Amino acid sequence: MNREERVRAVLDGGEPDRLPVSVWMHMSQYDQDPRSLAEVMVEFNEEYDYDFIKMMPFGAYTTSDWGVKLEIYCDKYREVRIVAPAFTDVEGYKSLEVLPPTYGTWGKTLQITQWVSKLAKPGTPFIQTIFSPTTTLHKLVGDRLLNDMRACPAEVHQALETITETTIGFVKANIEAGVHGFFFATQCATYDKMDDLIFAEFCKPYDLRVINSYIDETWFNVLHIHGKRIMFDTLSEYPCPILNWHDRQTRPSFEEARRVCSKVFLGGLREGPSIVTGGLEYDSIMSSPGIAPREIKEHIFEAIRMVEGKGIIIGPGCVADPKSAPENMRAVREAAGEWSNVIAPQAFSIPV
Repeated sequence: MNREERVRAVLDGGEPDRLPVSVWMHMSQYDQDPRSLAEVMVEFNEEYDYDFIKMMPFGAYTTSDWGVKLEIYCDKYREVRIVAPAFTDVEGYKSLEVLPPTYGTWGKTLQITQWVSKLAKPGTPFIQTIFSPTTTLHKLVGDRLLNDMRACPAEVHQALETITETTIGFVKANIEAGVHGFFFATQCATYDKMDDLIFAEFCKPYDLRVINSYIDETWFNVLHIHGKRIMFDTLSEYPCPILNWHDRQTRPSFEEARRVCSKVFLGGLREGPSIVTGGLEYDSIMSSPGIAPREIKEHIFEAIRMVEGKGIIIGPGCVADPKSAPENMRAVREAAGEWSNVIAPQAFSIPV
């Protein structure tokens, strides 16, 4: 099987020749130049022989064209940070205008897809990262958003309409550029940020409008639920065939989730940073001192056992630490082959 056939086999409920696998991380020294980022993502994927490319534009790319102030370091270990909001009063919600997909940082991010489409090895799927409209709005205004949802809901809805239209335009342009699917990330579907009623009004309708704009036109679509105390039951009903969350750091585990959900799970690696003052603090098994490839493999085998080796794509629960040891990143790929082809999985012990 080639890479695409392997992923499609899992999505179709079939038997791949081995489990598909990928790892992705921020490549902050390159992410301000679309061509350079595309080249290094393709090279990274080939170096470790992963099965797909999850594109990694910088996490605030949806915000700067609406006025967010950023600090940009172009440093491998320092991601772009938001240091000032786009606006600080209610009128700002009404000031947002729909942006074309070729404008500003949206356009630069579209160029990443165009370059990856040219550079990726044939048979290698690649998916673009997009954010839920409410996630983008939260990045634009910060933690005042929840209070504004209650105090001035009409203005918040107006802004969400604008962001949704802009995101859908960007989605369509990426489809034209050849993307195979989308990694739809929400950082709002957590009880640490809001309750079910607020989510139902200000998040879910806009999420579904974006997802429905591509779900029938692309085949490799992932829903990422960021954070802890996630709204798994609600989000698992979204029309996305693949779910990704911090499965080794928060409930549900793969085992718990499989009892209530038959979708494909992407994850198994404890790689899930927290967002702290605009930056990332990593909880990473692959960069943990003293962790060797053998332990990475056992960690992955444990996750695979939770779903009996069915309906799983191996990857990070969110995004991998750029300080991850190269030998551990190789071990992720090796684990997939060893599980499928070398010796019986039950022969491996699970670390205590």
